[in-house]
Amino acid sequence: MALSPMMVEYRRCKEENPGCLLFYRVGDFYELFFEDAKTGSRELELTLTGKECGLPERAPMCGVPHHAVDVYIDRLVQKGYKVAICEQVEDPREAKGLVKREVVRIVTPGTNTSETSLAADQNRYILCVIRAEKDYGIAAADLSTGEFTATQLCGSDAMLNEVMRLSPSEILCNEAVLLEGFPANELHNKYGVVTQTLEDWYFKEDASAEVICGHFGVHSLSGLGLTAGTPLTQSAGALLRYLIDTQKSSLGQITTIRPYTTSSFMLLDTATVRNLELTETMKERRKAGSLFGVLDRTKTAMGARCLRHAIERPLVVKEDIDERLDAVTALTDDLITLAELREYLSAVYDLERLAGRVAAGNANARDLIALKTSAAVLPAILEQISALPGTAFAKMAASFDPLTDIHELIEEAIVDDPPLSLREGGIIKDGYSAQADEYRNARRDGTKWLAALEEEEKKKTGIPLLRVKYSRVFGYCIEVTNSFKDKVPDRYTRRQTLTGAERFITPGLKELEDKILGAQDKLYTLEYSLFTDLRSTIAREIGRLKQTAQAVALCDMLCSLAETAVRNGSVRPQITEGDS
Repeated sequence: MALSPMMVEYRRCKEENPGCLLFYRVGDFYELFFEDAKTGSRELELTLTGKECGLPERAPMCGVPHHAVDVYIDRLVQKGYKVAICEQVEDPREAKGLVKREVVRIVTPGTNTSETSLAADQNRYILCVIRAEKDYGIAAADLSTGEFTATQLCGSDAMLNEVMRLSPSEILCNEAVLLEGFPANELHNKYGVVTQTLEDWYFKEDASAEVICGHFGVHSLSGLGLTAGTPLTQSAGALLRYLIDTQKSSLGQITTIRPYTTSSFMLLDTATVRNLELTETMKERRKAGSLFGVLDRTKTAMGARCLRHAIERPLVVKEDIDERLDAVTALTDDLITLAELREYLSAVYDLERLAGRVAAGNANARDLIALKTSAAVLPAILEQISALPGTAFAKMAASFDPLTDIHELIEEAIVDDPPLSLREGGIIKDGYSAQADEYRNARRDGTKWLAALEEEEKKKTGIPLLRVKYSRVFGYCIEVTNSFKDKVPDRYTRRQTLTGAERFITPGLKELEDKILGAQDKLYTLEYSLFTDLRSTIAREIGRLKQTAQAVALCDMLCSLAETAVRNGSVRPQITEGDS
């Protein structure tokens, strides 16, 4: 016996993505089959059923509804599994035979960007670590914000301290890292970090240069401040290739790579960070009671992440320290401006992650409304910081884009309270598209047309309780109770029999049905197309979005430090480079 056509397609997708649990889209559900179903049933506590598959025995099967899939994927990923999401890639109404499916994304512990899985005040990093003799290259990416950094360190202790500082969810490495005694098991057991080795070709000099130059659109690595063949460049190239392979996308949220050295901030080993309780307490591992908990009065999630970075990487260059202290002093000396800035910041959503979702093509209509709401207060924030003294605020104002054009675009196109689904209409404002307005009017007028037809049929037939009804299965019908069956004219065609009534269709009603339902389907399709076009337009401005997000995050962090200083009665320290 041979596998059924659907199971043949399933097997193909499964073989192309080894090591993954395959979530296979079937209608409104994602299904798991065979061994994946047994694993999913055990780990997610789902009922294991079976499906005819062409073999003598039914294929084990379990599934989850598509609208709740993120919750189930989060639970599997937290346990260290990889999940391949297999979607229908053609319209079932237009498909000839079996609907074609492809894996559109692979979710791993370090690439999971669902809102339910992300901590607001902490980045989710995936790292790539490579060892070449005594040197280590470390590349780190956060897909939710598009942050992409890389550094090079000497010695395993320095490497391990930097890994612990970044607190990754997933680590990729070459074999040499594990042979050096990297504590992969300890990291997994204690912190849930998943470590896996990549094949050697990921780290080849040519492969690294090709993928980095290709992604950032440059002719040579020097344009990005990188050098070919170094552990830093090899780790960055391997990480970028892995992300492209798993996300099946162009990674539009990653717009730049930031090489950094550890000389500009204080190097803190893991024991020091833990004992000083910088970001979490030793016993309960909670934010409350840590230095971060004391200082964090930020108004935005990205401001909180910026503050966490500042605490984990204390400045050591006097000029940098004084620049930050000057900014905090400017705010503590002007409490009215501080209060107004914090008021405006409280209306700003997480611009970094909103930009990430727009660039990745995952943003929905509500995300764009959050972006519009945030953009509405940006001009006021820019006006406030432009008036403050100090180098930090001058730099901030220079990089600050108020995004007024993006605000106007979204204001013109998207309704103020859009639905969550992008496929069921109700997203685009009246007046934005003449074609959409035409379809919308046909749908609205349909109610009047049906009411008029109902009254006309009552008069013609003499049936007072005649009703025009709608069902998802049979469409629009004229319903007549059994007590008036003898008055049904010959021009009525029976469509459905109920317990106490019959339902019929007429040529006139069929014509109206085609007009109304056709307009609705066309409207939904057009609204989705208009929305994706708008999202793509905004995605082309991702550099501006990210730049402004970073400026707002820094502003929020400085306001938080100033607010804490005022409340606690703190005084400015005098910084000296001497020994006294």
